[in-house]
Amino acid sequence: MDIPSLIIFLAIGAAAGWIAGQLTKGRGFGLFVNTLVGIVGAVLGGLLFEQLGIIAPGLIGTLVAAVIGAIVLLFVVRLIKRA
Repeated sequence: MDIPSLIIFLAIGAAAGWIAGQLTKGRGFGLFVNTLVGIVGAVLGGLLFEQLGIIAPGLIGTLVAAVIGAIVLLFVVRLIKRA
């Protein structure tokens, strides 16, 4: 992975984490946690979309998959915290 791709990957992760935080909690979690949640969410969203047979091409599709994955991740984390 070259430097520009890494920067785009991290930017999508940060944006996805921030959006997921806004949608689920009403605020973000800070730059580092937003990026971490977004990156894990992107992996989770990619796997979820693949299993459902959904194709999300391009930058917007990648961001949508990452946001959905991050929302699922935050939901699971909250379930675990309550238990």
